Amino acid sequence: MGWYDLSDLARALVVGLFGLFVGSFLNVAIYRLPREDMTVSNPKRSQCPSCKREIRWYENVPVVSWSLLRGRCRGCGWRIPWRYPLVELLTSGVWAFAAWRLAPEQWGLLLVHLLVLSGLIVATFVDFDCFEIPDEVSIGGMVLAPLVALVLPEIHSDTALARHLAEGAAVGRWPAMVATLAGMAVGGGILWCIGWIGERIYGREAMGFGDVKLLCGAGGLLGPGGTLAALLVASLVASVVGVANIVRVLWIARARVRRRRAARPFGRSFQTARVIGRYLPFGPYLALGIGIVLLAWNDVRAWF
Repeated sequence: MGWYDLSDLARALVVGLFGLFVGSFLNVAIYRLPREDMTVSNPKRSQCPSCKREIRWYENVPVVSWSLLRGRCRGCGWRIPWRYPLVELLTSGVWAFAAWRLAPEQWGLLLVHLLVLSGLIVATFVDFDCFEIPDEVSIGGMVLAPLVALVLPEIHSDTALARHLAEGAAVGRWPAMVATLAGMAVGGGILWCIGWIGERIYGREAMGFGDVKLLCGAGGLLGPGGTLAALLVASLVASVVGVANIVRVLWIARARVRRRRAARPFGRSFQTARVIGRYLPFGPYLALGIGIVLLAWNDVRAWF
């Protein structure tokens, strides 16, 4: 039985299983990319971040090894963060969903989706940890998008600009390339403008350049309309999380005032919560919006 003979569910399960092992590799990338003394390939073997002991293959089986080791290093007992099995399960889940959404003959499009989704996962967790997005992901996306437009123009088969230029025919390389460049201009341009305006208003950096590069690269794959939709989704989710974070910091601040029986005014606590609570990385929410539009653009378009 070949790939084309499998049911949608069976294909999703097969791809999801591979995604578990890719998620283990993504954990390595998330840990090493922000560190100047390490690369993804150096050191060659995985090590415990605490005791530097090399991790054996049977200690590195996705999810299973973490569970059997009860989340601790076998050598020094260092507590292995929840992030490791989370990244593995998340990668498996989004890979399986991508395979389930696409027809079996769209294997080229599936490979692109899997590569992009993996990069978004890396960008998300590095940004959470370090407030930066690796150039390997953002600039890599800017390089990948035009190449995909040339090799796989069907990436823009649902992009309105590409369909308009194709004049009713199948989207070819020229319409796909125009849609790619337009999407990159919209993605990078709009965030750069927001950052520039915010810096003039607030007197500080309002948008990291890593976010600009990330949406620029993604815009080349989503097209202009998809890029704006991804930004809108990201902004809505980030706003909700930002407000919740301010409320959380305010609750902690007021609880501390009550414990100390201090006379600190509520307004001062609220101002502190606003300052502390607003510092959230935007990259993870951009990645979420990009991933949603990439996997379900027609559903997102219908919803809007």
